[in-house]
Amino acid sequence: MKNQSKRLAVAFFAATGLLCAPAAFAHTFGAHGAGFAEGLAHPFLGLDHLLAILAVGVWAAQLGGAALWRVPAAFLAALVAGAWLADFFVDAAVWLETAIGASVLALGLLLAFAPRLPTWTAMLAVALFASFHGCAHGLEMPQAATPVAYGLGFLSATASLHLLGVVLGLALGRVRLAARAGGVAIAAAGWLILAV
Repeated sequence: MKNQSKRLAVAFFAATGLLCAPAAFAHTFGAHGAGFAEGLAHPFLGLDHLLAILAVGVWAAQLGGAALWRVPAAFLAALVAGAWLADFFVDAAVWLETAIGASVLALGLLLAFAPRLPTWTAMLAVALFASFHGCAHGLEMPQAATPVAYGLGFLSATASLHLLGVVLGLALGRVRLAARAGGVAIAAAGWLILAV
């Protein structure tokens, strides 16, 4: 049991360490546009999105009960809403990356301190964070050759990463220190995103 816990902790920190992909790579498509495959790959290419999505899954597992599916579902719904409303925030790009970095920092702190919040409060918090991420993607959508396919790919990858985060959170639930240390690492990455 101890060896399994150690392996899970090492895997969690190794995954966190691999997340050193520059955040800016996730926000460029160029003139060629993007489709399902690019949408599917997108969450894996940006440190900010990858950390936020995984953190939501781990936090949902920490909360347990109905939060296991409601918190990630709230993130996905707000992601779509943020992308849909992006046209109203065309000038938001100036502060949007800061808001995204702050969301990574906040999610890391929530994992580190593991507050026992009601499910609806957690849903509102992740919905706020997801709306920033969704708005950023919505602002990028006009560049995509097939925005619906891109969006479906992105949502599929996001849901899969939420599921991975939930599985990690449940596995690390027995090793609370590892989950909290992972939260500290995510918060530190959020701080670095804000500082850059």
